[in-house]
Amino acid sequence: MPGTPQRHVGILLFDEVEELDAVGPYEVLAAWASAFPDDGWSVVTMSSDGGEVTGAKGLTMRPHHAVADAPALDVLVYPGGWGTRALLADAAYLEWVREQRRRVPLLATVCTGSLVLAAAGLLSGRPATTHWASLDMLHDLDPTIDVRRDVRFVDDGDVVTSAGVSAGIDMALYLVAGLASTETAVSVRRSIQYDPAPPV
Repeated sequence: MPGTPQRHVGILLFDEVEELDAVGPYEVLAAWASAFPDDGWSVVTMSSDGGEVTGAKGLTMRPHHAVADAPALDVLVYPGGWGTRALLADAAYLEWVREQRRRVPLLATVCTGSLVLAAAGLLSGRPATTHWASLDMLHDLDPTIDVRRDVRFVDDGDVVTSAGVSAGIDMALYLVAGLASTETAVSVRRSIQYDPAPPV
């Protein structure tokens, strides 16, 4: 609608982020924002200092913003990757994550991004998922979590967690359906020609 205030999705980037965890949701959400500008959404990427990051498989990515300079977010997408492991015991970083929970209405994780939320105490007593190889670790971080196995994503209202890597694309399409409409999400899916039919 004309005059609708701009709302923002932020995707966090960090060294050793799993590339598709971040780029998959970005493709979906940016395709939505571009094709449906009247919905009033923008998508930005950010890193701690605004500097380039190197993904788990060597891709260099330059974010739009430093965390401190990013617009106020309505949705924060937290991807996974090996870079999450060092953050699980970083008390100052986990407090920053808790601050995002207080500020941002909707948190969404991909893959092992949910481990960071678990370490911050944000998934206690809640259903959640992660990459299949880290499901036990998610439980070990907080045994009160209702760990959901063999699902692509889990919607628990203000927190949506997804399974590994490519599951972030499915989750992002689900977010579009919820934030806009199912019809919009179908249009975005068609525009990026996402119609999985694995050859093996």
